[in-house]
Amino acid sequence: MARFTFFVGKGGVGKTTVSSAYALYRAARAPREKLLLLSTDPAHSLGDVLATKLSDSAKRLKTTGQLWARQLDADRQIKKFLARERADILTLLNKGSLFTASELEPLLDTSLPGMSEVAALLAVHELVDSRYDEIVIDTAPMGHAIRLFQMPEHFARFLDVLEAAASRDVVLARHFGGHVRREPALQRWSQMVSDVEHALSVSGSKLVLVTTPEPFSLNEAVRSASSFESDGATSRTAEIVLNRTVSRKSKCTRCNARAENTASARSFLRQQFPRAKLFSADDSGAPILGLAALRGLGAHIFDGKKLAASAIKVRRTETVRFEPVCWPLLETPLTLTVGKGGVGKTTISAALAFHHRSQRKNDSVTVCSIDPAPSLDDVFQAKVGPQPRPVLRDRKLYAAEFDAMSEFRRWADSLRGRLNEAFTGEQRGVHLDVSLDRRFLMALLDVVPPGVDEIFAIFGILDLLRGGGRVVIDMAPTGHALELLRTPARLLAWARLLMKTLAAHRSLPFAQDAAVEVASVSQNVRELAAILRDPKRSQMIVVTLPEPLPDYETRRLLKDLEGLKTPVAAIFVNRVLIDGEKTCPRCVLASRWQTASLMNMQRGIRGSKLFIAAESIAPVAGERRLRSFTTTLLKTAKE
Repeated sequence: MARFTFFVGKGGVGKTTVSSAYALYRAARAPREKLLLLSTDPAHSLGDVLATKLSDSAKRLKTTGQLWARQLDADRQIKKFLARERADILTLLNKGSLFTASELEPLLDTSLPGMSEVAALLAVHELVDSRYDEIVIDTAPMGHAIRLFQMPEHFARFLDVLEAAASRDVVLARHFGGHVRREPALQRWSQMVSDVEHALSVSGSKLVLVTTPEPFSLNEAVRSASSFESDGATSRTAEIVLNRTVSRKSKCTRCNARAENTASARSFLRQQFPRAKLFSADDSGAPILGLAALRGLGAHIFDGKKLAASAIKVRRTETVRFEPVCWPLLETPLTLTVGKGGVGKTTISAALAFHHRSQRKNDSVTVCSIDPAPSLDDVFQAKVGPQPRPVLRDRKLYAAEFDAMSEFRRWADSLRGRLNEAFTGEQRGVHLDVSLDRRFLMALLDVVPPGVDEIFAIFGILDLLRGGGRVVIDMAPTGHALELLRTPARLLAWARLLMKTLAAHRSLPFAQDAAVEVASVSQNVRELAAILRDPKRSQMIVVTLPEPLPDYETRRLLKDLEGLKTPVAAIFVNRVLIDGEKTCPRCVLASRWQTASLMNMQRGIRGSKLFIAAESIAPVAGERRLRSFTTTLLKTAKE
């Protein structure tokens, strides 16, 4: 059975870089072993890091040892599973409900949110008994990585639903003296869940947490660690890689502050994770791309070797001049900030809201995070919950973090009450049959559907907009943000199919109630879809960094947003070194790379305002830091 090594962490901490370095290092150290490096992030950057074109088919890399790489295609994985299992799923669902197989089949063809985690689960199952000795998995950012580890439990609950469906024939057969064997498909799927649970368990996998010395990253690492605990283990985290460290103090003010942060971070991590082995990766000032550079980084992290000069590419560039501009106001009721994990979406969201309040005293502004691993607490230095509450002593500046699971359970509980009423009493001698329908539907409500975050985010956003004032949505990282933006169209397609299916049973009271519920969902989804397409009612703010990987992902994101007909109002390039140390080799190198990236952005990005936000040595958190951060905004000056 293959070993699984999962790399997890907050977006932007360097999971892809570190997991790639580890895979190349392991392949060189164990040349007889077969290794697979797999990305499960919907917004893949593995190919960018390896400087190799990748697809959903494993590609052998030209390096020491036996290493393959693959970027998971969620749609392809789901379609492959349905093609193999469709008949059995429809048979069981048909047994457990009022609907026929022909009525249910179109619903299986409708793609809903959350499929990336389901696809990852299916891929893990396929790889358990594969030819590989070790599977290295570069996961999505923390919130969605946690959702992956919870997926077997949700899948097991869905099997309970199918078990309830199959029990109809069993119960009826016993009632009338017949005999029905247990469905072999249920046994097959139960074994699949068991295999995946073992692969994700403490004994079947190793969890490597990647973080950086920044307080936001460290705080999220601690908040999220408990979600990976299982089976009585103190912690799932076996190893920690503290990335982008600066170990030695110098005359450079910036690097000196980072060295202090690094020392504090090491002490903090040893205290919080006393059983985990701690590794460090120095920040050279340059991105590390390509197989040779990554292999050198792996030896640096896991063998403690000095970061090889070959891993650091020096790039000479021209000088970029900047000129000041004013921070923009929130011109539309809804503003959404999107971008790669770790680029500072939460900071920019909070800054936009804070600045608007300072200029428009009569406007109320609500900042809401829909990231499963939110960090508004850190920015506002206050406890932020699912309900909007004032922050920074401002009665018109609110913050909230959606709790999709709680909202789903509240909704499911209300449906349970209506189900109990609808199925109470014997109806014309078919009490047994009706009770079985009730059992099936009740079991269905215990299943937390994949993508519940995206689905209930839609309803939460609408509630905030209906409350008046301006709303700023701090989105999940790129891949899952795009899932939410695609959700309205997908939900509308699903709702139309379900309405058509319910129409065939419109004489039943429950079908009538369900049709009303579906119609209400459709109306809400259409309303939000119209808002997202209207530049007078919503605007998209893209946040990125002046580095190659965020630049590549931003270009793909802009292309996707164009395809979704979602208007982009501005692009914020965050953490730019404006007045860097002229004699510090690390800062000079970083500044050269940033300049090159900025020049590429200027040439490649058209039609959107490009704002430059300077790097802040201290975290942008609290009223004083936000005020300081929003006093300066730049754009590149034309020669």
